[in-house]
Amino acid sequence: MKIKRITKYSERVFKAVLRMLPQLSSDADLPDRQYFKAMLAAGNTYFFIAELDDKQIAGMLTIGICHIPSGKKVWIEDVVVDESQRGKGIGKELILFALAYSASFGAKTINLTSRPARTAANKLYRQIGFEQYETNVYKYFLE
Repeated sequence: MKIKRITKYSERVFKAVLRMLPQLSSDADLPDRQYFKAMLAAGNTYFFIAELDDKQIAGMLTIGICHIPSGKKVWIEDVVVDESQRGKGIGKELILFALAYSASFGAKTINLTSRPARTAANKLYRQIGFEQYETNVYKYFLE
C-alpha cells in the first residue's frame, strides 16, 4: 500500500471520494467536480489517498492548516477507510503518515474530531496518542 498526496484532479480519485464520504457520514455533503478541483488547488489543504498494490483506493484523509493570531492550527479531517478494507491497519497508517507530514508545518498540536459512534476510529486515535479534551463544538447553519 502507498499513501499519496493528490494535487491534480482525476475522475478515479473523485469517484472514490464520492464512494467513501457516505461511509463517514450518511448525511455528508458530496462535492461536485468544480469544488473538488478547487479544494485540491487550495494552498492550505492537503488531500491524501491510501492506494493498494492493485491501484484500488482504500482510504483517504485531508490535512487542513489555518494560520491565526494564536498560531498554526493543523486539523486532520475526513478520515475514511473503505468498508471493504477496514481492520487491515490502513487507518492507522494514514494517521501516522499525516502526523509525520504535519510535523513539517511547525504546528505544536494536531487536532481531529470524531463522532462518538465511530468507536473503532476513536479507539485508534487514543492508541496512537491523541488525547480527548473537553470542549464545546458549535455548529451554525447558514442555509
